[in-house]
Amino acid sequence: MKIEIKRLDDAFHLQATNESGLTLEADGAESIGGHNQGMRPMQMVLSALGSCSAIDVIQLLRKQRQQLDDIQLIITAEREKDKSPSLFTDIHIHYRLHGTMDDKKVKRAVDLSMEKLCSVKLILEKTAKITWSWEVLG
Repeated sequence: MKIEIKRLDDAFHLQATNESGLTLEADGAESIGGHNQGMRPMQMVLSALGSCSAIDVIQLLRKQRQQLDDIQLIITAEREKDKSPSLFTDIHIHYRLHGTMDDKKVKRAVDLSMEKLCSVKLILEKTAKITWSWEVLG
């Protein structure tokens, strides 16, 4: 795996490019001179956590032949106060699944992702308490 990062302006606007040429942009907070041109790095960490788990859940529900029409994750987090660096202390993921699915299979898919499969979660749990909830919307 390889990521290249280049600077896009004279402040903190950065572009990361993967081996396939796909990109994402990051920027610093305006309070330090950033220009709000991309997500902050810690926001990207939460995005990675949610994306990692969502991919797991989608794959697991497909294998269980569940009709998943859509999925959204809402991730909230708290960080250490008055510290630099400021690590996450608490993270909560709420899954909103749309479709016709068996609640037991949904629970199993979400739990498997969060307890065993999502490598981003396994990294973050070393410093943060991570909780999750889910709901199926018809």
